[in-house]
Amino acid sequence: MLETVNVSLQYGGRVLFEHADLKFTNGNCYGLIGANGAGKSTFMKILAGEIEPNKGEVRKTPHERMSVLRQDHFAFDAYDVIRTVLMGNPRLCEIMDEKEVLYAKEEMSEEEGIRLCELEEEFAEMDGWSAESDAEILLNGLGVPNDLHYAKMQDLSGENKVKVLLAQALFGNPDILLMDEPTNHLDLDAVAWLEDFLIDLDSTVIVISHDRHFLNKVCTHTVDIDFGKITMFVGNYDFWYEYTQMAQRQMREQNKKAEAKIKELQEFIRRFSANASKSKQATSRKKLLDSIQVEEMPVSSRRFPYVDFKPARKVGNEVLSVSGISKTIGGKKVLDNVSFTIHPREKVAFIGSDALAKTTLFKILAGELEPDEGSFKWGVTTSQSYLPTDNGAYFDGCADSLLDWIRSYSDLIYESDIRSWLGRMLFSGEEATKQAKVLSGGERVRCMLCKMMLSGANVLMLDEPTDHLDLESIASLNDALIRYPETILFSSHDHQFVETVADRLIDVTPGRFYDKQIRFDEYLQEMHENT
Repeated sequence: MLETVNVSLQYGGRVLFEHADLKFTNGNCYGLIGANGAGKSTFMKILAGEIEPNKGEVRKTPHERMSVLRQDHFAFDAYDVIRTVLMGNPRLCEIMDEKEVLYAKEEMSEEEGIRLCELEEEFAEMDGWSAESDAEILLNGLGVPNDLHYAKMQDLSGENKVKVLLAQALFGNPDILLMDEPTNHLDLDAVAWLEDFLIDLDSTVIVISHDRHFLNKVCTHTVDIDFGKITMFVGNYDFWYEYTQMAQRQMREQNKKAEAKIKELQEFIRRFSANASKSKQATSRKKLLDSIQVEEMPVSSRRFPYVDFKPARKVGNEVLSVSGISKTIGGKKVLDNVSFTIHPREKVAFIGSDALAKTTLFKILAGELEPDEGSFKWGVTTSQSYLPTDNGAYFDGCADSLLDWIRSYSDLIYESDIRSWLGRMLFSGEEATKQAKVLSGGERVRCMLCKMMLSGANVLMLDEPTDHLDLESIASLNDALIRYPETILFSSHDHQFVETVADRLIDVTPGRFYDKQIRFDEYLQEMHENT
């Protein structure tokens, strides 16, 4: 069990939250949500004991083991993968190291022999003999292949490092598990495996995620940071959303009725306060008027960008033809004889566990890479706009203000028009004059989306567009792509995003090519039936 008692935190004059009294218990999973900058990650660090609150304290049941998903991808470069996973249980590693030292001795004292027996007993109690096989099961479930299990962490790709660190956090079924964005860089298969793992885990789990399907699948409770306070709701993300929307509607309706009653009373008092025969009634209504209160609607920290793509022209009968494309990168064949045809107004999700394969295909179709073999042809009526998974080339080192940045990618002339577009994407006032190079990951994506909206393209290509976006921005983008009347090619590890947008799925992973007009949930059912 983990609880906070009167926890408050502020930076300078800004209060992130105060008087947080929350109890987290075993067997439950708590989804921690809130707008970017609301304090989610900060609150998680308070729970982990990494920073101290201004007021209050965090209490944990004695002897319960806490595990935290680490974000430093270079901290374990000196270790091999299996050892890194085992380090999720520090006490187990201490026992293993001490045992190794004792067994290496040519002669052992009686005291050392007794110590070794104690260690072996504790090791057995912790299921130490199955530790390495348990670690391998976690790695396999997350999609880390067997041939990497004993490789050095420094030799792994960033994607695989993320998976190993997640396996480290999960290792040994900790009593308390804290995870900040555990689904980042996981493919859809790995996310599904993680969902099932957490559902079966009888621990206290607290998770931050921008994946709505993930939150709905695993969370028994939702913890919302907003309005300068932290509130816990029983239920998953959808339940929280429906409840809060209903509460706001009820408050607006109550205020509407109260305002109408106030207007009615004020009119009566105005008409009859000077009338002797009605003076008592007027006085009575004054007292009633004083008792009526209009509830002040609290100001939420959540902000939704306005995303809407309008193609300048309809696409013709031919959109895209891909014929026999192959590509090898770093000695690995990531695309192998890929062929398909895209038809008008299709919305195609590229799925599969190999992110490099999908990104490589997008780069080829965008003209940023040349295929080793094969060709592709865009229809003459098409115009494409591309959102890459790595947008650094558009921002790194760019000293332009956002006003000038948008101007360079559009036909807009007047500053008022540019500010209007930036305002849609939540850049208002002085924020519009920020230099492009200082933007956060989420801000960069919002700028790229603004650039795409201004392009008027009738084919959108988006490679992992939900990365770095908060829940509100993801929801706005999701709705915009559902409304978009023309062709979309995209990849995403967000289950709900794929399910609600795509009407066709393609897997270009070598040896696993798949192409079918099907919804994502139907595809998962099909895969389940075939295994």
